[in-house]
Amino acid sequence: MNKNYESTRDNSINITSKQAILNGISDDGGLYVWPGLDEVSIDLSQICSQTYQENAFTILSALLPDYTEEELKDCISNAYTNTFAAADVTPVRKVGDVYVLELFHGPTSAFKDVALTLLPQLMQKALRSANQKALILTATSGDTGKAALSGFKDVDDIDICVFYPHNKVSAIQYRQMATQEGKNVKVYAIEGNFDDAQSQVKKLFLDEELNAYAKEHATLLTSANSINVGRLVPQVVYYFESYKYLVNQGVIQLGEEVSFSVPTGNFGDVLAGYYASLMGLPVKKFYVASNANKVLTDFISTGTYDRNREFIQTISPSMDILISSNLERLLYYMSGKDTALIKEYMDSLSKTGKYTVSAEILEKIQAKFGCGYVDDTKTKQVIKETYDETKIVLDPHTAIGYSVAKENVERPIVSLATASPYKFSQDVLAALGVEEKDEWKAMKLLTEYCQDPAPVQLACLEEKEILHKDVISVEQMKVVVKEQIHD
Repeated sequence: MNKNYESTRDNSINITSKQAILNGISDDGGLYVWPGLDEVSIDLSQICSQTYQENAFTILSALLPDYTEEELKDCISNAYTNTFAAADVTPVRKVGDVYVLELFHGPTSAFKDVALTLLPQLMQKALRSANQKALILTATSGDTGKAALSGFKDVDDIDICVFYPHNKVSAIQYRQMATQEGKNVKVYAIEGNFDDAQSQVKKLFLDEELNAYAKEHATLLTSANSINVGRLVPQVVYYFESYKYLVNQGVIQLGEEVSFSVPTGNFGDVLAGYYASLMGLPVKKFYVASNANKVLTDFISTGTYDRNREFIQTISPSMDILISSNLERLLYYMSGKDTALIKEYMDSLSKTGKYTVSAEILEKIQAKFGCGYVDDTKTKQVIKETYDETKIVLDPHTAIGYSVAKENVERPIVSLATASPYKFSQDVLAALGVEEKDEWKAMKLLTEYCQDPAPVQLACLEEKEILHKDVISVEQMKVVVKEQIHD
């Protein structure tokens, strides 16, 4: 079996997993994928008898074959020892007739923590092997930025620069990033939306002049977004973990199929589930749950991906995305690993803002993926109804996944809870019928409703000093990156 990763757009590009994690994105603009992924077979009975850390080792050993056993175990121990409030890292809670996989018990109260506590460890090992230092460039729609800043803070030989859309993240998300401490971190608000930031970051990775400048300063430019395979693969673990829970609780027998509903904008979180299914996890259907920016719903329904539409700012800002980068990886596998075809689709997306897949590929996608979308009005309604019926409070993103799960017939179904409701206290309270304009009072008020206390790392933000105040244009992003390289 070929152990190397290749580009989604050129199968002649072959590199190790360590190199893929360091590079972030391929020189041709493609994303790194492992052709042998569908040849892996994970032993489900073993998974159901192991701890989270042991399962992470089992799964990541297959996905990152050039890391030694010692390196991987060290990375996993550093990432998941006493860093999550929940002992089992990603606990499952039954809410009505849906099993909710809670991914928000990490240091920044969002699902990105599961991967972004581990990625710095993986990257540091790879850098030591290559004798390099790195600068992380990350665009964020709200949660990735803080999780990356937290994970990479003061890590030796790695600097990080985060860009988020000005006035288009929640008040708490803004506070989390703007108060970030660390000698190696920079944070910038950009004039535009998330897609503007992400597109420019991708361009910077491919900018020959910038890369030459970085090379002069012995610095490698790389990413902490889910375009980086090192950000993506740790998320595979919690799909197996939720299956373990259902088996061990007697909900299903070993080998029975389950379904998943995943709130997503960039397609990375649900793609990790698809990776799990390729590795042997018995999955009947994945439901891709979108907010009003329903580009993924339209794609799965019609086969045409079209980002030429109005960008809608919603109360689920981490999903306010029109360019779903990780969809490219799904198309690679669904097309039979046809890199020339994927390049054709992505060139069309770049030039015209859209592409249409073949009828054969669409049929394959629809056999495995369902979809649905939920606008703000419905999101608020779901938060209120769920609380009234179960006394469980959902954040706006989780409510979208939960709503789509409830609307579909497959059972058992696991719905992914991607963020703590405390990150969106004002909007959640408003959905519950309580208006509070002060974000800190709103967080305290929410404790009267919520099943969990406010996470300490969020409650303490009120007292923290704002350290990052710069608002820049998209065009200025290259300038500030060069400044950070020079520093």
